[in-house]
Amino acid sequence: MHNYIWYRRSIFSYLLLPLSWLFRLIIIIRRWLYQLKLKTVNHFSVPVIVIGNITVGGTGKTPLVIWLANLLSQQGYKPGIVSRGYKVKNITKPRLITTNSSITEAGDEPLIIARHTNCPVVITPNRSKAIELLINQHNCNIIISDDGLQHYAMARDIEIVVVDGQRQFGNGWLLPAGPLREPISRLKSVDFVVYNTVNMHLQPATSLTAVNDNQRHLNISELTNKKVHAVAGIGNPQRFFTTLRQLGLQIIEHPFPDHYNFQKNDIDLDENSIIIMTEKDAVKCTEISDSRHWFLPVTAELEKDLANNILSRIIDCVKTK
Repeated sequence: MHNYIWYRRSIFSYLLLPLSWLFRLIIIIRRWLYQLKLKTVNHFSVPVIVIGNITVGGTGKTPLVIWLANLLSQQGYKPGIVSRGYKVKNITKPRLITTNSSITEAGDEPLIIARHTNCPVVITPNRSKAIELLINQHNCNIIISDDGLQHYAMARDIEIVVVDGQRQFGNGWLLPAGPLREPISRLKSVDFVVYNTVNMHLQPATSLTAVNDNQRHLNISELTNKKVHAVAGIGNPQRFFTTLRQLGLQIIEHPFPDHYNFQKNDIDLDENSIIIMTEKDAVKCTEISDSRHWFLPVTAELEKDLANNILSRIIDCVKTK
């Protein structure tokens, strides 16, 4: 339904347009309150990099967070990562996420980030408290905020916005008539705009990984021209389905809403078929999966000039902090 409303100008989106105007007014007033220092902005002793988006739904932000965290670690920095912990309940104080954390206490994206980086990950709706914990208890000298572009109580030194290179900004309208969290003009004030499928690509692995056993792998070439089920509960399921087809697979699509809470019957699709999902979905399906279920790992790859420019900007920021 959201795709129908947000990615074309339909009768439904026109009916919602007055609410979008109200939302825009709220955004403007809120930013003014922070700019005029009528609302508190928390500043930090180390650089803070925000990786966010101006649209609702998946853009490829998490793979970019992982890429940047690993790059900074290789450069000798000690990055820490903060995340809201979307849909995680009872977060009364900052919570450290480790590779052994459960999906219910971590959330899908923070758990994946923890597993793919050797960095401390902390979740809480109050990102400023998470940053203070990472600085004081984990000696982090640079912070990456997974999302939080609109969290203006958190001062930031560098803003990186990820845009879905295919869907871009939908019908160009703000919520709820369109998918925009902020006007497109917001991109003029950020440091870098990364377009997924244009100057960043999500590179799929050559083999699948078993959902219930990360040591078990299946070469994708063995499935060429075979019919498989494809499950995706992400912001843009079609991008995942397209990737699988480009890898030579014949798929039966099973799209679900973003951050969907899977039940066993959702993925119990065919007694003899291979069922492939994203890693974001796989971390939620470990306990309900069997030998039929696999996920496709992907890694972010940025154009060389863009990667160098981001690193150069961070180095300059560290020097002046």
